Amino acid sequence: MDRDREEVTEFLGQVSLLQCLPGSSIRRIAEAVQVRNYEPGDYVAREGEPVDGLYIILDGQAEVSAPANAEEANRPDYVLNKYDYFGYGTNSSVHQGTVVALSKLTCFILPNKYGHLLQPKTIWNAEETPEHSLLEQILHLEPLEVDIFRGFTLPEAPTFRRVFGGQFIGQALAAASKTVDCLKMVHSLHAIFLVAGDNDIPIIYQVHRARDGSSFATRKVEAKQKGLVLFTLIASFQKEEVGFEHQAAIMPDVPPPEQFLNLEELRERRLTDPRFPPQYRNLAANKKFTPWPIEMRLCDDSASQHKPSLNYWFRARGKLSDDQALHRCVVAYASDLLYSPVSRHPHMAKCLEIHVLSLNHSIWFHKPVKADKWLLYVIESPSAHGGRGFVTGRMFNRQGELIMSLTQEALIRREKPRGPNRRPKI
Repeated sequence: MDRDREEVTEFLGQVSLLQCLPGSSIRRIAEAVQVRNYEPGDYVAREGEPVDGLYIILDGQAEVSAPANAEEANRPDYVLNKYDYFGYGTNSSVHQGTVVALSKLTCFILPNKYGHLLQPKTIWNAEETPEHSLLEQILHLEPLEVDIFRGFTLPEAPTFRRVFGGQFIGQALAAASKTVDCLKMVHSLHAIFLVAGDNDIPIIYQVHRARDGSSFATRKVEAKQKGLVLFTLIASFQKEEVGFEHQAAIMPDVPPPEQFLNLEELRERRLTDPRFPPQYRNLAANKKFTPWPIEMRLCDDSASQHKPSLNYWFRARGKLSDDQALHRCVVAYASDLLYSPVSRHPHMAKCLEIHVLSLNHSIWFHKPVKADKWLLYVIESPSAHGGRGFVTGRMFNRQGELIMSLTQEALIRREKPRGPNRRPKI
């Protein structure tokens, strides 16, 4: 095929049927499709003829006639335009209607022998791999129909009394990413937490297509349970381009991650440390403990726990599929870990029990990221006032490149005794 491969990939990425596929699948489809041209009045497909593949309209218009056995009153003809498709998802091996070119028509055709590319194992990976990272499983969504996805809180994932905020962010971003072409990557997102989520109920993600341009696309996502909107996210996506570059931010001079213990190792040490009271050690040992799918290594010691700042290294546990959209969803998930609680650090000496609840969350992605490689998360809280704490964050890779900038506002209040029937309220 003479067309530029990236041009074909970008076009296929605009087809709603294909957008929820892994980027690797779309690139393989771009290599496999054939081009056919038709003149006005030509038959593209005839009712009863064998289906030989998926047809995607590249240019021109075609008319579809309903099956001949349909009732006359229920036989509306309709027009296919650019990005529309037919020949996929039928319960029969033959065409159920007749398609005729209304103008000069060009179609991409994916032959039946490549049909397996339309049925990947997950939205992130087309292959049958022995084991996916737990995070990749958490961020896998079930496509229900165009622009509607279903997510779950997995039983093997760590949970709080309510759905973890990072799960909302990561899954909502995954839903938005699966409605844009695979050459556009998220560069910013802005989220608002409305109502606490129930860990035992699936989450429905409804995507609204706000804008599609040649360079940018914008999506709004609503996360719902029982018809109630719990969380909203607006994300902007951009096709990669060359432009001006500078970086004024400097990564803090901290030791490498190999010189620190991870949270699980710190826990084991505390369980056997005689400096901690036996009652504390017994309570910690008997408490259910589920390791996070993110490995974290704190750079700050206990002497700095009252400062409004925190630095830690982190990376996803396990190997992630090679999909940049997935890696950005992973760091979005991780960005809510130990983030807003930094705003309560200066007040811990005054009040041991402080309630923290995320209100909003923003991320700007500056450069590509590898979420299964070490990243340094630098968090500061410049202000707290009126029951709200404000935190900023920066993420650097080991080369000192600024990968992301973040902000979050959270409710911080003195924890009050909660009766058996009281519900947490803002």
